[in-house]
Amino acid sequence: MQKFIPLFGRILLSTIFLMSGLGKITDFANTQQFMAAYGMPMTAFFIVCAIILEVGGGLSVLLGYKARWGALALVIFLIPATLIFHTKFSDQVQMIMFMKNMAILGGLLLVASFGSGPVSVDARATLPNSQKHDAHVI
Repeated sequence: MQKFIPLFGRILLSTIFLMSGLGKITDFANTQQFMAAYGMPMTAFFIVCAIILEVGGGLSVLLGYKARWGALALVIFLIPATLIFHTKFSDQVQMIMFMKNMAILGGLLLVASFGSGPVSVDARATLPNSQKHDAHVI
């Protein structure tokens, strides 16, 4: 059971980024208006960058394929997004969003530091060919 805990953690971490990235794709115009309301320039460019980081990093972490790099990509996305959109600490909701993002950042740093765990594409890639048929891989 313990070998599956990193997989469950990766699923939970990646879901928010995958859903957010897909939401930006399906509601591009409203996302652009939201960002512009915060004074961001070049909103279309930054939305495309956010989509690439969220979907690419989210899939990487979910599958455990180059998960350390995927987690770092999500960190690169999460830090400025948090600082731009969630620092109005007089608003309790924004304070909660800020703290939620800090917790997610902690999880991503653990993946970046320790890797994807035994049930992952990365773990399968390190096995000798004779053991690959017995590996648990998503």
